[in-house]
Amino acid sequence: MKQLIFSKYWKKKIPLVGFLLIAAVLSTTNSFMQAHASSSASAKAAPAGAFYTRQYRNLFAENGHSQKDIQSKLDAAWMQLFYGDNNTQRVYYPVGTNMAYIEDIGNQDVRTEGMSYGMMIAVQLNKPQEFNRLWTWAKTYMYQTSGDYKGYFSWHNKTDGTVIDANPASDGDQWFAMDLFLAAGRWGNGTGIYNYQAQAQSILHNMLHHGNVGVSTNMFDLQQKQVDFVPSGTAATYTDPSYHLPAFYRLWALWASEDNRFWADAATTSIKYFKKTTNAQTGLAPDYSNYDGTPVNQGGHGDFRFDAWRVASNVALDYSWFATDPWEVYQSNRLQNFFASQGAYDSTNHMYHYGNQYSLTGTELSQDHSGGLAAMNSVAGLAAMDKQSKNFVDEVWNMPIPSGQWRYYDGMLYMLSLLEDSGNFRIYAPHSVHQR
Repeated sequence: MKQLIFSKYWKKKIPLVGFLLIAAVLSTTNSFMQAHASSSASAKAAPAGAFYTRQYRNLFAENGHSQKDIQSKLDAAWMQLFYGDNNTQRVYYPVGTNMAYIEDIGNQDVRTEGMSYGMMIAVQLNKPQEFNRLWTWAKTYMYQTSGDYKGYFSWHNKTDGTVIDANPASDGDQWFAMDLFLAAGRWGNGTGIYNYQAQAQSILHNMLHHGNVGVSTNMFDLQQKQVDFVPSGTAATYTDPSYHLPAFYRLWALWASEDNRFWADAATTSIKYFKKTTNAQTGLAPDYSNYDGTPVNQGGHGDFRFDAWRVASNVALDYSWFATDPWEVYQSNRLQNFFASQGAYDSTNHMYHYGNQYSLTGTELSQDHSGGLAAMNSVAGLAAMDKQSKNFVDEVWNMPIPSGQWRYYDGMLYMLSLLEDSGNFRIYAPHSVHQR
């Protein structure tokens, strides 16, 4: 959350060089599965990732909830956040006959973060109308067709579409690309901006090939193979841990029409980076960091704050889908253990009482307990193996759907966590790419 405050189609003929590149990418992408199999042959508890098995863990079912109750919970959250009361519940607002936006209620603006989360929620819940409305608004008002940031999306706008700040937030563009690939896989491609796969490929191309235009840069540092915080000026010289999405990169290594090796390497680099930037004792990550993982102490963002909540989900999702590195289990256990150490689980009220901001060494910086953080900590259960993991899932199950002034960020993370925790955050491969 930016702060205000292979491949070519396999049926086509390809040059020998291109064939060798794709073969190398597949070898790299599959190597982690081979390593996992050899290193865990005797560890029966270590699962293969859902990418291979097509089996998605359902943490709610593991906690004893029926599929009927799980579906009811998903439906209720969708209805409230997308179609609830205008002033106190919903964050999704239709515009005219074919557009809609997700509003950050507290800041009274529209962000690529929220728009791309809304699109992900829609594709996972099989809601093409809402998906297309959001995408049309984003392409109409946020996508930039000229200027230094041509090909990027302005990171936030007014609700009438007016651009507030033209520079992009790198998380939003990445999520847009993933949303579109999944839409292509689930619904197929249309024409124009609804040729989802072509739109996704265009976003990926611009991320790596935008070049230096005025103050703007590529969205990824091509040498570091890491995502920039913002592809502009000095903000392009460091990163944001929560913007690292290795699970997405592994899919792009297979689905992109170019730069497949880069995306495979970016996934590997992100895991190495997570190992550096998370604190050895607490597992907490900073909001912003240098590419070597050291915190960027700018405006308090060297601490664990609102952006950093999402690192738990990024690590656990990668493990859930690909099971590439046992460290992801270790990290997810470590993080949950830290938050559990902040006070016993309140089984009467079904919640922990930890704060929502900390120094990396574990000093509490705020006593507020936030639903968005609780939601992300529950998703860590997709990788965590310790007993208390069930408590984090129990808290989200019993949590009221976020409402009121600050329902946007908490609500979006809550809705994403329901999908991930229930096994409904799934891979839908575009039909014209090779997945295995």
